[in-house]
Amino acid sequence: MSYLVLARKWRPKRFAELVGQEHVVRALTNALDSGRVHHAFLFTGTRGVGKTTIARIFAKSLNCERGTSADPCGECNACRDIDAGRFIDLLEIDAASNTGVDDVREVIDNAQYMPSRGRVKVYLIDEVHMLSKSAFNALLKTLEEPPGHVKFLLATTDPQKLPVTVLSRCLQFNLKRLDEAQIAGQIGRILEAEGIASEPGAIRQLSKAADGSLRDGLSLLDQAIAYTGGQLGDAAVAAMLGTVDRTRVGALLQALADGDGARLLAEVAALSEFSPDWGGVLDTLAEALHRVQVRQLVPDAALEADGVEVDALAAALRPELVQLWYQMALNGRRDLPLAPSPRAGFEMSVLRMLAFRPAGGDDGRGAVPGGAGAGESTRGSAAAAAAAALAEPGSRSAPARMDLPRAEAPRVEAPRVEAPRQEYVRQEAPQEPARQAAPRPEPRDDAPPWPRPEPAAPPPRPAPEPERAAAPPVRETAPPAAPRAHHPVGGIADADAWHDLVAGSGLRGPARLLAEHAGFIGYGEGVLRLSLPADDDHLRAPALIKMVADALAPRLGEAPQIRFEAAQSGESMRERNERARDQRQASAEDAFMNDPDVQRLISQHGARVVPDSIRPYDEA
Repeated sequence: MSYLVLARKWRPKRFAELVGQEHVVRALTNALDSGRVHHAFLFTGTRGVGKTTIARIFAKSLNCERGTSADPCGECNACRDIDAGRFIDLLEIDAASNTGVDDVREVIDNAQYMPSRGRVKVYLIDEVHMLSKSAFNALLKTLEEPPGHVKFLLATTDPQKLPVTVLSRCLQFNLKRLDEAQIAGQIGRILEAEGIASEPGAIRQLSKAADGSLRDGLSLLDQAIAYTGGQLGDAAVAAMLGTVDRTRVGALLQALADGDGARLLAEVAALSEFSPDWGGVLDTLAEALHRVQVRQLVPDAALEADGVEVDALAAALRPELVQLWYQMALNGRRDLPLAPSPRAGFEMSVLRMLAFRPAGGDDGRGAVPGGAGAGESTRGSAAAAAAAALAEPGSRSAPARMDLPRAEAPRVEAPRVEAPRQEYVRQEAPQEPARQAAPRPEPRDDAPPWPRPEPAAPPPRPAPEPERAAAPPVRETAPPAAPRAHHPVGGIADADAWHDLVAGSGLRGPARLLAEHAGFIGYGEGVLRLSLPADDDHLRAPALIKMVADALAPRLGEAPQIRFEAAQSGESMRERNERARDQRQASAEDAFMNDPDVQRLISQHGARVVPDSIRPYDEA
């Protein structure tokens, strides 16, 4: 006796037996009951979700000898012949094998004839996207205006390949992928009807391996029954599928949580004895991390036990570390084909998780699942880690410095001057000793004071003027800086002392910005009172405040307690630098515009100053 596979034996024969496609069943049922049946239907979806099955049930509903209804009897000759695949008026066409225009012309010619036995002639074209372009064009007219006794049922797994002219002539129904619970329920009912013993873990593994396709799940069930001899055990099904025991994955995560590299590699070696699919192991690892994160952030969520100590791992790991490991598992799964060997790629993925753990003695622990305190501690630790990375002067990952320019003596550079005969005037202030790289040569008496560019096509020059002694360059001398008072260790006298303290603190990055933008109010009894504008309130992070306090501790003798108040304060370091910059800009403009040569160019040659082109020399 020939054996009928489970996918065919348990194919649904009525709409009520379908699993997971309620939205399509409802639309077709209402159409059949009301008599408003369209002439062309398109069923789309992945493999094994019921496209052909729905089309056959629909054909039975149209041709049942007891009348058109959404619930065919299944007992008349028409229903039995359709179930057996021998109904003459149901023509199933495989478009993958009949792709040419000649095959479509045969369909069009036969469509003109009345049905032989039933009321309606039904054309079921499977994998319709495989038809050629010319075949689609030949089918369009008949698909739009078929005879009254013809219905077209089209099925495809790739609707994007269908021409829009075909899509516009059909009612399209998208069949959904089935979830694991639906597949597991159907497999359980079939095993019960077949009288086959099984374990819940085996059914769960089969439904997961089906990947949304009930037909794939039933094919795997056939394979599992043959492999286990009719006793579906969890371990036997896992061996057949090549999956790993979930307890092994739990042991991997526990070794990662403990920071035990030797035990981690020992678990990988134990896994390799089963010759697993290493990509599947990474997927299982990511799923376990997902459940751990759900337990941490949503403690009341229901989770299915699968051999991983979710509660213990959720208490031992920080939520941000679980997120990091999850991303590493996904990236390792993606990069696995590029590795020298699958095992080496898997080992590097788990070793990467071991390497990226918080520095210090907490080993990634300290998270309290749930509650407001856990979220605050998580955010605080993340901010502290990020701020510490930014504060390290020698760290490779530290960003570029964000120091604001300090006030310096103005040095003037001449702007661009537009004139029939262009001349550029340049003034320079003496270089500061700290910034001067090499002594500049003194200008010769016979050399012109200003460099003159050579124009491409100079116009004719006017009559020469009587020579006069070349005016020496105007040098803007920086006003002497006011002597700053030396403030002893242990106190801050005023805003100037606060600015000096910040300048010598060695702070970098966001912590430096916080100190520069803060205005000084007062200091006493170990409490430093500052003010911060509302626009800079985002800088007031606990980690940055602690970094500022720690940087001031060597100068003050102790780390001060920093408090921010809304009172008006003195000038902040940023405001002082901006004021000094504005003063240097104004001095540069005055020095340039009062230069005799500039005045001569403007008055005698019609030169004009390009707006906003004057800059201090050190900002050129």
